Amino acid sequence: MTERLPISTEHCIVERDGHVVIVTMNRPEARNALSSSMLVGLADAWTYISDTPEVRVAILTGAEGTFCAGADLKAMGQQPSDPRVQERMGQIPNFHWKGLLREGQPTKPLICAIEGYAVAGGTELLVGTDLRVVAEGATLGLYEAKRGLFPMGGSAIRLPRQIGYANAMDILLTARSVTPQEALAMGLINKIVPDGQALAAARELADQIAACGPLAVQGILRTYRETQHLSEEDALKISDEIGWPVIGSEDAKEGSRAFKEKRPPVYHGK
Repeated sequence: MTERLPISTEHCIVERDGHVVIVTMNRPEARNALSSSMLVGLADAWTYISDTPEVRVAILTGAEGTFCAGADLKAMGQQPSDPRVQERMGQIPNFHWKGLLREGQPTKPLICAIEGYAVAGGTELLVGTDLRVVAEGATLGLYEAKRGLFPMGGSAIRLPRQIGYANAMDILLTARSVTPQEALAMGLINKIVPDGQALAAARELADQIAACGPLAVQGILRTYRETQHLSEEDALKISDEIGWPVIGSEDAKEGSRAFKEKRPPVYHGK
């Protein structure tokens, strides 16, 4: 049963259904452009996902057929009407960067489910996620250079590392729109689905991940993040430090038992 969590804000709905958290940017009248209320909700959602053992995977999406049209500088400069959000703005260090996934990414896999516009900050959010499901009619792009701005969410660094220099510079320097088909060919996204099906397809992926051993999944994600800029020799040392405890865990024993007994495993993250 889906439960709406109290960390939700006016512009960010956070719901949990079993092992899966669904985070919905909820400002459709402005194409879900970023606001302080939304960024606080996102930042609190990432913390909740990381800190809650029962949560194994999360999905980020947008309300009413749009993902996110980027920053709304006017709205981000206004004081939210909700006193709790005002308080959280002062309590969360760099809440805007954390909400935008520039820092403090969740320790569990994060899938984005994109419909409609995912441009500027919307694509920056995409680049901060781990798996990307995109509707065939969606529009991607980092428009900042076209407007004399800079992609402060980290895409100037992350994008070349994810899809290679030439493809990244094509997107960043031309500031043009990118189709889902181009994004798939570049390796920027995982899957294209019919319009209206992105969230359902993302949930299928989430359920597949949630069925795996949570220690194994989190260990794989952590290993990549901690070793991506190291030599293979140094990276393997960290991989061993993370991997051997997983191999010796109760979950690993349960996985072997379930395989022998021809049944689905029941993991507890221990």
